[in-house]
Amino acid sequence: MPSTHYTIDASNTVIVDSSVWIDYFKKIDNRSTECLDTLLSAASIGITDIILMEVLRGFREDKHFNQALSLLSPLICFEIVDKPKALRYANYYRQLRKKGITIRKSNDVMIAGYCIDNQTPLLFNDKDFLPFVEHLGLIPVLKSHRN
Repeated sequence: MPSTHYTIDASNTVIVDSSVWIDYFKKIDNRSTECLDTLLSAASIGITDIILMEVLRGFREDKHFNQALSLLSPLICFEIVDKPKALRYANYYRQLRKKGITIRKSNDVMIAGYCIDNQTPLLFNDKDFLPFVEHLGLIPVLKSHRN
């Protein structure tokens, strides 16, 4: 797939959401996993503590858990929750609720909030992030996720 479909800047870290990692480990081929393949060799990839937990909790077999852990461990891992951040994330959620939008998972609010606060692009394959792109300035890696 041509790189024009991605916002890749090797000088910046890109956070990859669990929705992409889960597809990647299941060997599901889609635009997000293709982009992740490109990012693995072309950019600095990060995850958050919450993404790490979401991905690793899904492995039933120790072998697969350990394989994933060996791939994820060297990545930059951001700790994204403390009291001031929790208050900002709650306000992001409230801003969307005022527009009639309900985000189903608190983890998505925290991940999007961290990326918004730090202007860090997010590679995702989860429609719950789209309102953050449209209304709150989340930077998507895939151009098709832009408004």
